[in-house]
Amino acid sequence: MEAKILVGVKHGRDYSEILSDMTEAVSRIGDSYIFFEMDSSDWEGLPEEERHEVHEALAEDLFYALGTQSVIEVGCAVVIHDLENHVINFLIGEEELTSVKLV
Repeated sequence: MEAKILVGVKHGRDYSEILSDMTEAVSRIGDSYIFFEMDSSDWEGLPEEERHEVHEALAEDLFYALGTQSVIEVGCAVVIHDLENHVINFLIGEEELTSVKLV
């Protein structure tokens, strides 16, 4: 399997699959809208389709940013690029851990 490099994040899986998994993980962060400096009333006013688009944009931003910064806070969550294990971990709150495999 040939690893691809995109702004420093190596991955062997198809990018669209990774993006889909990351979008799902981001959607589990209850206050993810804080990343875009939105408040809860703005977020609550968005239709579900637009919320999905915001989550997908956030997932893309995180994927690229994790190439240069291994830990990023998003609302109540911490997103961590585990370079050695080829995985992106989402620690949401104090108990939930979700992982996205890169290979």
